[in-house]
Amino acid sequence: MTEILKGSLVAKKIKESMAERIKELESKGKTSTIGVVRLGSDPSDISYEKSIIKSCEKLGIKSIVYEKDENISTDDLMQFMDVLNKNDYISGILLFRPLPKHIDEERIRTSISPDKDVDCMHPLNLELIFEGDMEGFAPATPKAAMEILIHNNIELEGKNVVIINRSMVVGKPLAMMLLQKNATVTICHSRTKNLEELTRNADIVVTALGKAKYFDKKYFTEKSIVIDVGVSLDREGNLSGDVDFDSVSDFVEAITPVPGGVGSVTTTVLLNQVVKACFRQLTEDR
Repeated sequence: MTEILKGSLVAKKIKESMAERIKELESKGKTSTIGVVRLGSDPSDISYEKSIIKSCEKLGIKSIVYEKDENISTDDLMQFMDVLNKNDYISGILLFRPLPKHIDEERIRTSISPDKDVDCMHPLNLELIFEGDMEGFAPATPKAAMEILIHNNIELEGKNVVIINRSMVVGKPLAMMLLQKNATVTICHSRTKNLEELTRNADIVVTALGKAKYFDKKYFTEKSIVIDVGVSLDREGNLSGDVDFDSVSDFVEAITPVPGGVGSVTTTVLLNQVVKACFRQLTEDR
């Protein structure tokens, strides 16, 4: 029988640990605060923003939203990042991506203080991941995928893992996290040949393609563990993962649902890093 790897159970465990640390910070007069920067009014950004605010309210984390014109220049956005960097009340900064095409993302990435970079945009924080140092900030989505695997005691050492994504936001940092656990990792992408053969020969498959219900039963075996990171709308306008859940969920060994899987852990991971940033700043203030 297929095991459904629900994200809510993972998020709950992380939140319980966070609650203790938030109380400790409060006893020392500190409040974990996230500064959310949104350019324009993209519906998906606003939806994510509401989710963050709701989660913050439940956890006792303060959230401040900064809405900027989507036509803001790179220089002006950099200046605003510097304002947040110097704001002692802001523990962590989240800048919604993707950025408008006219923005020089490379300059923006380096303009965020590494100490407040809770979404791991800054090259210095990414460099730590690639060096095998997992103690700093990590991109929230791949970190959430790892939390699900670890929480469910899924063996990683020596296992063959196929990741269908090569971005710096998901695929590449996730590969480093898995390598740190001694997994054998293959990164696939749109030009990969024999994808079906590769996924069927893998112990664990991580999909982050962004194509609703793209992967059906022929990509997996009865022993496959499937982590579905993709989120998009299917033909009926319903939220869906990359995997055709209805056809696969009674076939593979284990699978994350969409919604209710990786995405439900991602926000918790992000806010956990805000709390971590607040602790760091408290230590530095001393």
